[in-house]
Amino acid sequence: MIAIVDYGLGNIQAIANIYDRLGIVAAPAATAEAIEQAERIILPGVGSFDWAMQSLDNAGLRSPLDHAVRVARKPVLGICVGMQMMTHRSEEGQLAGLGWIDADVQRFRIGPAERRQVLPHMGWNDVIPGQPSPLMRGLEADARFYFLHSYCVVPRRNELTFAVAEYGSDFACGVQQENCYGVQFHPEKSHAWGVQLLRNFAELTC
Repeated sequence: MIAIVDYGLGNIQAIANIYDRLGIVAAPAATAEAIEQAERIILPGVGSFDWAMQSLDNAGLRSPLDHAVRVARKPVLGICVGMQMMTHRSEEGQLAGLGWIDADVQRFRIGPAERRQVLPHMGWNDVIPGQPSPLMRGLEADARFYFLHSYCVVPRRNELTFAVAEYGSDFACGVQQENCYGVQFHPEKSHAWGVQLLRNFAELTC
């Protein structure tokens, strides 16, 4: 069973609906018990970094998530701000992140004036695979995903990036460290490409 962390943020029902159509058991998880019983975990997120981190703390889910990811080694997928929360810190806020991925979050460095783009980065964008990742199976060519963000994850090690996109300059939009995966885009809004990625996560070999 896949637990979709329910702490008041993220497109939880949209993710659950995709898994329902795929015949894969997935459900919102708002308690420590639900997270403990899950085989895999999805951490969605929207809004600002500190708001998301505080909402997770207020829901009492940070400690059970830490145990599930760090001790039980369950696969976890962070989506958008959920991905950013998995890093050490963000320029957007003051609170510490979960620290599951060796990376930080920066406001977009959107390149020289002649290539400058408007923030937020919103809409469809090509996603180019980097390091091999089981999350990108069947998405090696012509994959496009939907984005909505003004901050991006900057891994401290290049090998943590498994996918990049371009908006003024290249940025990491898919990262992986051991059992932790993160994507900056929204697979639940990305049609067949997003469905394939969510299927791939469900089929990871633990």
